[in-house]
Amino acid sequence: MLLAYPFRVLVPRRAAPEAATSVAVALLLLAGAAGLVPTSVVIALGAGAGATLAGLRLSRLASRRGTDPPPRAAGVLLDAAVVAAGLTAVVPPLADIGHTRAVLIGSLVVAALSTSGLYRLPGRPRPAAPVRLRGLVESTGPAVGLALAGWLLLPWDGLSVPVRLGCALTLGGLGMAALNAFAGPWRRSGAAICRGGVLLTLCGLVLLAVSPSAPAGRGALLAVPPLVFGMLLVAVGAADAADDAQSAEPVAAAWPRSVLPAAVLLLASGLHLGAGRAPDRTSVLLALAAVPPLVLRELLRAGDAATSVRRAAHRRPAGRSLRHRRSVPERWPGTPEPPPERGPDTPAAEAPGTGAGSTWSPEPSAAWSGLDRRQFAAASSIPGDRAALLDALAAIGDVPVPAGALLLVDLHGTEGIGPTAREDVLAEAVHRARAVIAPGDLVTGCAGTGFAVVTAAGPVLAYALGTRLLSALSPPYRLAGAVLRVQTSIGLAEVSGVGPADVLRQAELARRRAVQLGRDRVEWYDAFLEEQLVRRLDLERELPGAVARGELDLVYQPVVDLADGQPVGAEALLRWRSPVLGTVLPAELLPVAEDLDLVGELEWWVLERACRRLSDWSVGARELWMAVNVTTRELTTPDFVQRLAAVLAAYGVPPERLVVEVSEPRVAGDLSTVVARLAGLRSLGVRTALDDFRAEHASLAQLRRLPIDLLKVGPELVGARPDGQPPLIDVVVNVGERLGVEIVAEELESSTQVEGARRGGCRYGQGFALARPATAERVEAYFEEFPSASR
Repeated sequence: MLLAYPFRVLVPRRAAPEAATSVAVALLLLAGAAGLVPTSVVIALGAGAGATLAGLRLSRLASRRGTDPPPRAAGVLLDAAVVAAGLTAVVPPLADIGHTRAVLIGSLVVAALSTSGLYRLPGRPRPAAPVRLRGLVESTGPAVGLALAGWLLLPWDGLSVPVRLGCALTLGGLGMAALNAFAGPWRRSGAAICRGGVLLTLCGLVLLAVSPSAPAGRGALLAVPPLVFGMLLVAVGAADAADDAQSAEPVAAAWPRSVLPAAVLLLASGLHLGAGRAPDRTSVLLALAAVPPLVLRELLRAGDAATSVRRAAHRRPAGRSLRHRRSVPERWPGTPEPPPERGPDTPAAEAPGTGAGSTWSPEPSAAWSGLDRRQFAAASSIPGDRAALLDALAAIGDVPVPAGALLLVDLHGTEGIGPTAREDVLAEAVHRARAVIAPGDLVTGCAGTGFAVVTAAGPVLAYALGTRLLSALSPPYRLAGAVLRVQTSIGLAEVSGVGPADVLRQAELARRRAVQLGRDRVEWYDAFLEEQLVRRLDLERELPGAVARGELDLVYQPVVDLADGQPVGAEALLRWRSPVLGTVLPAELLPVAEDLDLVGELEWWVLERACRRLSDWSVGARELWMAVNVTTRELTTPDFVQRLAAVLAAYGVPPERLVVEVSEPRVAGDLSTVVARLAGLRSLGVRTALDDFRAEHASLAQLRRLPIDLLKVGPELVGARPDGQPPLIDVVVNVGERLGVEIVAEELESSTQVEGARRGGCRYGQGFALARPATAERVEAYFEEFPSASR
């Protein structure tokens, strides 16, 4: 009962027999692979179980009445097919008859019965002839790759070259057809599942036929999984097709059909070369035969996408009249006719080039060859261009196999110039972009300081186009009496079956990411990127006002003396307890606070709260110190020392009980000011610490100038070095002793690291291996265990 309960919970009752059979077959395979059960018995039991269960399912389908069209004929034929497949797998090994020939004959019978049954199956998708032809072209290259994998993996002994090649081609075609069934546009339909099951069954029979050691050897075990699971899928798919259980929207899953054949071929090549075999003439010819179909596929995709983009560029957006469309008349040698001046009585919708339905022509010899800034400004500021952009993306999505990409280009550095100069820069940027994109690509305006490019190229070529755009847009822009340098951020989103609005949103998210990472870069959209950006936007929305709402909190991590294990102090660590986002740690919080200019507000809240807590800890014999992290930006403010002195006085905290930490990697940016502020703190009596210290030559030289009391190092300096040299902590401790600086080893997470820090000469230690961060109450209880704890 205890084992049956989770089985019933995880597996629907309807699929329980199939699940139980699959588990039993898997156990049989393991036993056969281990040599506990003969191969012929595994094949017989597995194929018999699969055929029996599938036959029962299909016999019920054959007896069903009252549906339109009736599934009886399909059920009878498919039932006969799975029974024939089971007999083909079971009888030849047990009867000791001509194995290979008998299995091949049985496979032909199964193929004939299955084809007739699939043709009569209700809900069978019937794509148009051009779609079928396109699917054939799309599948030929991967199918040849699978055939090459079969040629490399099939037994080399006992099979003649023609038979082996024929079997490899058959396996390649059946395997690719099965992938198309399970990952194609109608992959959720019952008919597709049934068809994929038939193809898997035939793959299993072919593998069984070409395994010369099938009666005794273990190689034939490879035929059992596709054979058994294929028969089960035939029954499941046929039942779903009879119930009209199919997907409402035919959307293909592209990655399995591209990735799996390549992965199988890579594995087969590795095994082939690992066995010490060199590539033969047939494998080279098969590899070469896979190239033309792949090239033809890419050409067809690019042609379809380019045609769709070109059509979309001239398509009228919904709800707009064709009379609103304007084109720019071309004069020799390619300069467009200047548009008439817009009078005060000219309606906005009738202004040349500014109608809501206007688009920018994708033809380089027309509007783009000499577009002036007035036309560009009008087109880049109207909603109609967004409509044209969505229209183009929708047209790409209408092709049988969507391909193409959207690039959103944003220019930075034009904020300080006038609107006329900004329009000149945009027009020049578009002129440069037009020189590097393909003739059929669409360039259109978008709101803000940028434009969009819709290309028919695939994602890799689109990314290359993005890098070319960066190079083309980076040279300075010459204005009247000045030279302007701009930065460029490009967001790239692939058009692959999602809606136009989603593609535009994805490209915009990628563009924002490019801005966040420093600009002058191309960022490619992916789902993880969207999660990061959405999280970032949530943080930016919720952080302002967090102090006023009382959402900030402090936890404290004790610092102990490594010699006797006594606590000497603690470090205050900031936590944001957001009711919307949960607990946010400083590593995620502080970068957002810096961008929102909230670091000062947060750090003074931490200092004030830490000093209040420290005033309670400084009562009696427990003279503990508190460490607080401060950014160099806040430390270098002119009144930092005075403000801190006022906080200490307000809570009656002795200055020597407070330790102000600053991160070493950020000190070099304003070293002289940092030195002055640290010296001011030491004159006040406050102790200072340098955090995140790196044992580099520049860091060691810089250390001599900094007036600090404590030096905090990470565990990477404590352990042994890969080159066998002594740990760098020896060098740091020696320098610290000469400078009168005490060493704190932080982030110690194991007893080995603690012992290494103690042996290396570190006086203090901090980390999970010693004490975890906790609330003030828990840390106080921890301190109570050491009554003599002091400085």
